[in-house]
Amino acid sequence: MLDHTGFAVTDLGRSKDFYIRALAPLSIELLAEVTAEQTGGGAHAGFGADGKPFFWIGDGGRAAGTVHVAFTAQSRADVDAFYSAGMEAGGRDNGGPGLRPHYHPSYYSAYILDPDGNNIEAVCHRL
Repeated sequence: MLDHTGFAVTDLGRSKDFYIRALAPLSIELLAEVTAEQTGGGAHAGFGADGKPFFWIGDGGRAAGTVHVAFTAQSRADVDAFYSAGMEAGGRDNGGPGLRPHYHPSYYSAYILDPDGNNIEAVCHRL
């Protein structure tokens, strides 16, 4: 699991709405929001579980960039649900749910490009 990761987005509201919907099947929710005044830079939204935000997006004045973030899924069904929810939320396909045995025999994942072109993955390592 990641401790946290973050990146800049071009439209914080649009991206926040996308992630609220796309991450819900993984039991990841919006847990924190900070304003530009609080950070001295940009506004940020933190997503996570069990009270700990570990995934942040923000309008911190940086150019939005393409990054890759992988979230742990507890089951293959959760990977499928993530992919469906992300596509319905406006994501673009970057590799539908399926096995990627070139990583290891039980690596089951799906990839979605978010509204800024960031590569977002859900992966289950279980059989």
